[in-house]
Amino acid sequence: MSDAVNNPAGDLGSLKPAPGSISKTKRIGRGRGSGHGDTATRGHKGAQSRSGYKTKTGFEGGQMPLKRRIPKRGFHSYNKTKYNEFNIVDLVRVDGDIVSPETLRTARIVHGRGPIVLLGNGEIERAVKVSVHRISKSAEEKITKAGGTIEMLTLDPFDRKVKKGPAPKPKRSAKPKKP
Repeated sequence: MSDAVNNPAGDLGSLKPAPGSISKTKRIGRGRGSGHGDTATRGHKGAQSRSGYKTKTGFEGGQMPLKRRIPKRGFHSYNKTKYNEFNIVDLVRVDGDIVSPETLRTARIVHGRGPIVLLGNGEIERAVKVSVHRISKSAEEKITKAGGTIEMLTLDPFDRKVKKGPAPKPKRSAKPKKP
């Protein structure tokens, strides 16, 4: 549409940008007559005026960085187990009477790896067999009340199959002794 306004003939070779849309780039360090000579807009002295200057992330010019100024309290475990949570309300989206990690992932209720925990938000009328790594007390009561069963899976934080390592090297047999 804008091509027809700028170029009524429709010739793509004669297209031009709209007036005022393009301005010349500021040319730095091209002598005093350009207005940006001498220091080339870097100022006098200091690290930023030198070539090869790079800032480190979080550096605040010698001031105590924010990362070090804010208080730090408590303990943050890097090995914390992150659970994939879902509620009893979500069991409506699962087909069949067996609820396992595989069926939850195919129904897209739970995403990714990791152990799964069932929470008690919602109601259930049908009897289901639930296999999860953890379950809340209220969810356990609601499932048993509906006539369902619960199977607790072993807690593997990575929830993946153990990879087999390389085969062990065969032991060398001892050389027979000469008589």
